[in-house]
Amino acid sequence: MNLYILKNYEKYEKNLFIFFISSLMFVLGYNLFHYDQIYGYDGEAHHAYVQNFLNMYLPGRTTELSSTFTYEFFSPPLPYLFPVFINEICKIYIQPENIYETCRQAYSFANILFQSLLFLLTLLLYTKIFKLLIKKNYSLNISIFLLTVIFTANYRAVGMLRGEIYVLLFNSLLLLMFIKLLNNNFEYEIKDMLFFGLTIGLLALSKQWGFLLFPSYFFLILFIKSKSEKIKYFKFVSGAFFIGFILSSWFYFSLFFDYGSFTTFNRESIPFRFTNQPLSFYLPIGDEVNMVFTKPIRPYFQNQFLPVLYADLWGDYWGYFTFTSRALDVGRNQLFIGDYLARVNIVSIFPSLFLLFGLRIGYRSLIKKIKKPEDYFLIYVFFAIVTSFFGYLWFLISYPVLPTGDTNKATYIIHLFHLLGILGIVNLEKIREKNINNYLYIIGALIFVFFHNFSAYMSHFPS
Repeated sequence: MNLYILKNYEKYEKNLFIFFISSLMFVLGYNLFHYDQIYGYDGEAHHAYVQNFLNMYLPGRTTELSSTFTYEFFSPPLPYLFPVFINEICKIYIQPENIYETCRQAYSFANILFQSLLFLLTLLLYTKIFKLLIKKNYSLNISIFLLTVIFTANYRAVGMLRGEIYVLLFNSLLLLMFIKLLNNNFEYEIKDMLFFGLTIGLLALSKQWGFLLFPSYFFLILFIKSKSEKIKYFKFVSGAFFIGFILSSWFYFSLFFDYGSFTTFNRESIPFRFTNQPLSFYLPIGDEVNMVFTKPIRPYFQNQFLPVLYADLWGDYWGYFTFTSRALDVGRNQLFIGDYLARVNIVSIFPSLFLLFGLRIGYRSLIKKIKKPEDYFLIYVFFAIVTSFFGYLWFLISYPVLPTGDTNKATYIIHLFHLLGILGIVNLEKIREKNINNYLYIIGALIFVFFHNFSAYMSHFPS
């Protein structure tokens, strides 16, 4: 009976995947024509970065600090290169009286298109990763799709002028090269180390959140039993990170020389103490907690770490995408968007629990006595999730923004949720092997969540 069910499912799996991809393309295309990057987090500051990019980085253009041009001065430059290129080309052909706004709209449109392509490339790299990781004959595309594109925060990362979509791309490329290294028993050529190091450097020049992915490559050394393999891996990782350092360190040294810190920010940090944040930050307490599932938009349950993160991952807590927050009295959809996002949060309980349950896959690989290449890969992913989560928590405690907590945004650490998705995919495929009925129930539930949340993936800003 199970074999019959499996054969019938596999018969339609390809068509189902084509339908999903078509749905994704529709969302990306819709947002391309209905979202302007000026509406994104700190939109004006990021656009000021683009407009003043040449002043900030070309020698001899100015003696002023980059912080005089934009308060996003601490952000690495790579995500701004493409919009700067479009902006400079645009200036050649536009009349002076219309030049700023017209060119801003032009590079905003082009950049959303470009970042949409980067997101699709990231999904393609995931399929290549899992072909090497799972080594099964059947298609994994449905699982990969449902457990990575299901996050609403993805579409803000694609739509806004930010670097997180670059973090996703370069991390997926690192993971692909990493699984190849593991499958080759840590044997490598110099070119492999070079490509790995270049990707590390590009990731470091994309967004500082990418640094949260790096420590786990070194933690993995502790779990390699063979001395010869441990030495080979240490040489590879050390060499690759040295190359990455050479490529990206100039930016962080410039921050140090100009502002006295490699990790400068546009807010002052305070010494790390748990008392920097109130008890309600750590524990979801208070009368407004139930509003996560009734009205999950600001200013409700403000500065509560997990409730805000959850509401922002699946919905649009801050109101920068699904609805207009900049004029809450006249913005679009406020009268009913909270009710819809409440339902989004309710149905998203299932994928959230399933993704958290997938952590056991990484933990099981961690405690295995005899480890295979895929176990090392899953151990890395497990530690990368842990370091990303607690690294982000450290940031929120060290840079408290009271009483709102407006640095708590799921888009900032979207890579963490994709890593959870990777463990979830492995877990789902193990369920598929053991019980096809349970697998199909889970797939069906994820499909329901995807289409229920579909409207949250699309910008409802006035076009």
